Amino acid sequence: DNLQALIANYLTAGTLGVLNSTNTISIDYIINAEWLYHAMIVGALFIIVFNLYATGTQKVGIAITTVANKMSLVIPVAIALIMYPTNVSIWTFVAFILALLGIYLSSTKNGKLTFDKQYIWLIVLVFVGQGIADSVFNYAQKNSIGVGESPAFFSILFLMAAICGVLILIGKSFKEKITFSYKNVIGGILLGIPNYGSLIYFFKALDSSGLHPSVVFPIVSMGVVVVSAILGIVIYKETLSRSNWIGIVCSIIPIALITFSK
Repeated sequence: DNLQALIANYLTAGTLGVLNSTNTISIDYIINAEWLYHAMIVGALFIIVFNLYATGTQKVGIAITTVANKMSLVIPVAIALIMYPTNVSIWTFVAFILALLGIYLSSTKNGKLTFDKQYIWLIVLVFVGQGIADSVFNYAQKNSIGVGESPAFFSILFLMAAICGVLILIGKSFKEKITFSYKNVIGGILLGIPNYGSLIYFFKALDSSGLHPSVVFPIVSMGVVVVSAILGIVIYKETLSRSNWIGIVCSIIPIALITFSK
């Protein structure tokens, strides 16, 4: 049960945030934290978008849903360029276009997308929801989270996601019988540890890498595409089409362009 595993995942990640925090996470501290509402919004969007993503893969297929999810990087990139203006070199612009092309080609079969148009609303919600979540996260990192506060921010973010997951699970229980399984909890715990770690390093990339958010978001998305493709080939013996390979190459080139244009 994906939802049960997700709840366990977010509880695990939230607990790690509490254990890693140098500040005492009291009720008073949380209520007065400048980043509280940002953490709540991102946490809620995390699990809502994931459930929309899962529904999208069932209704319209994994390709179009993945493209919508990864292409959503245009939203935080556009907002970052507006709020935090910077000189964008021609190579960075070329890298960004190649990144979008790489995400599209590596996520589709032969570069084509076909889906039932009645579910276009699902695609739009995945695109907009993920884009807003990333934008709010970036804003909080730039404006609200003080030195040493990131673990507490992550804790509330993940715990909010877990609470929303529990509410969704309760809602589902009125429509169908929910069977609890320890396998889901164990899977969620195993997922929660790298999930927490990935968000820490994503935060650090935005905070102290010296790269503009308009560069960080494409690199992260391209990294996900490339590593997922490699793992798919090695572990699941997946077969990639010519367009998939072109997409992977298009995802690697921008990283080199961005690195050597600095």
